[in-house]
Amino acid sequence: MIKKVMKLGVLTSLAAFSFIGSKAQTTTPTNNGGVYIRGGYNLSNISTSNDGSVNDSRALSTFHAGVIADLPVAPILSVQTGLLLNGQGSKANWYLDDDNKSDNYVKTKFNPLYLQLPVNAVVKLPVSESTKFIVGAGPYIQMGIGGKSKIESSFAGVKSSSSENIKFNNDDPTTGDQEGARYDRLKRFDAGINALAGFEIDRFMITANYGLGLTKINSTQTDNDNNDKNKFRTFSVGVGFRL
Repeated sequence: MIKKVMKLGVLTSLAAFSFIGSKAQTTTPTNNGGVYIRGGYNLSNISTSNDGSVNDSRALSTFHAGVIADLPVAPILSVQTGLLLNGQGSKANWYLDDDNKSDNYVKTKFNPLYLQLPVNAVVKLPVSESTKFIVGAGPYIQMGIGGKSKIESSFAGVKSSSSENIKFNNDDPTTGDQEGARYDRLKRFDAGINALAGFEIDRFMITANYGLGLTKINSTQTDNDNNDKNKFRTFSVGVGFRL
């Protein structure tokens, strides 16, 4: 299933960008479409159990930013796609004494960065002359491009910290083959499903989004539809401005 989703994402993305090139100026009387500059807040986490659940205390605050193209296909229906710089990851804190968090602790933060290409079908329901309620869903694929992992510790008043660049292997997104897989490397490509809801108000688009990762992020782990551990779970809110 996961390989099918990734192949679908690649093919859909290529088709969507071809559509952008030929229909970039398409509008309808009630659906303007257009190109949006978008940015916002991500609350990212990584599933810690086989059923895909997360530990809320490990959620990491990060961001997304990029460009989204809104392509009308009907008065109340658009296809939205684009390219986003997307922060993911999680954090973990350990304290020797939960009542004294100023010393004797270890704090870790894991923050990979991806270029994400979403393809969402979006329904727009008029609320007023200038406002529409929007809801949508679709697949995404993303490619790892960088990021940092950090560790901070303090014991008996002695503090230390270190950071490392996050490394990726060179997997094939269409086959799932993992080249250069190692325990200290992530899969270069990740895929999942988006769901979004929000409002389009004049030239602004305000949305909340949930991203459900379908691939395990570790390069040495095989994807298993019956095991949802070590997959991204991301809630985000963002604002787009139509150019």
